[in-house]
Amino acid sequence: MKPIFFITGTDTGAGKTVLTALLAAFLRERGVSVAALKPICSGGRDDALALHKALGGSLTLDEINPWHFRAAIAPSLAAKLERKSVRLAPVRAHIRAMQKIFVVTLVEGAGGLLSPLGDNFDSRDLIAALRARPIIVAQNKLGAVNHILLTLEALPKNLRARAKVVLISPPKPDSATASNAKLLEQFFSRKRIFTVPWLGENFSAAEALKNPQMRRTLAAMVQI
Repeated sequence: MKPIFFITGTDTGAGKTVLTALLAAFLRERGVSVAALKPICSGGRDDALALHKALGGSLTLDEINPWHFRAAIAPSLAAKLERKSVRLAPVRAHIRAMQKIFVVTLVEGAGGLLSPLGDNFDSRDLIAALRARPIIVAQNKLGAVNHILLTLEALPKNLRARAKVVLISPPKPDSATASNAKLLEQFFSRKRIFTVPWLGENFSAAEALKNPQMRRTLAAMVQI
C-alpha cells in the first residue's frame, strides 16, 4: 500500500508544518507524486498555505485543508463555536482518496498527539485508522526527551514500532539542544532519530534543500 506519513508533535509550535513542507518539496524535487494535507486546523490557515506553496499548487487549499475554523483553540472546540462538527470517518475518507491519487501522502496533525481534533477523536485515532507511519516532531530544547517519550508511550505498540522522531532546533539553542538526541538513544533506536537545524521564521524550502545533509536526512525519514 502507498505510504501515509503522519506528522504529529509534542505540542503546538513544535515544527510540524516546517517538516511537512520540507518533505513535500523534497519529494516533488525527486519526482515523487506527493500530497501534503492539513485536514483540520483552527485559528487561521497559515499552515495549510505553507503546504500549498510547497506543493506548487498541485492541490487546492480546500483539498489540503477541508476543515478549518476561526477560533485559535482546539479544533473540536472551535468547530462547536461555529455549530459544526468533525467526524473521523469523513476525515479518513478524504485522506484515503488522496492516497489513491498520489504515491506518498503526508498528513499534518493539529497540536500534539492527543489534542482533540473532532468528535471523540484525536491524531492518535487518525493514525491508527489510516495505519499511518508516525513522525513525532519536537523542539530540540530542555524537556524535549520527556515529551517525546510520553508521546511514544501514548502510541499503540504497533505504531510505536514504526515511529520516527525529529528534533528541530529552536532559534536559540539551550543547554540540552546538543545532547537531546544522544540521551534519547538510550530509550529509542538511533536509526529513527533525526535532527533538523533552525531554518528561520520565513524559511525557504528550496534554500534548505541546497544543503546535502538536509537532503540525506529527509531521504532517510521517508526512505526514498
